[in-house]
Amino acid sequence: MRDSDFGGSTKYRIVVKGELGPEWSDRLAGLVITADERAGQSPKTMLVGRIRDQAELNGVLESLYSLHLTILQVEQIEDDSYEPR
Repeated sequence: MRDSDFGGSTKYRIVVKGELGPEWSDRLAGLVITADERAGQSPKTMLVGRIRDQAELNGVLESLYSLHLTILQVEQIEDDSYEPR
């Protein structure tokens, strides 16, 4: 796990339980929203993109919470490490 001082934007991957459509991207800091619907498993949604500071990260997490989505993972990622699943 890397330390972050939020001196600049940082790329994140956030995974939530449930379905969230791409139309929510503007409300969620412009993150790319991808559904993960595997047979026999509960649907999950992955959000990936740059978060400019801690306040913006908090806003995204609060928005997900207000939508009653269970947050499964919040992870900082390297720019070149993201591969859609």
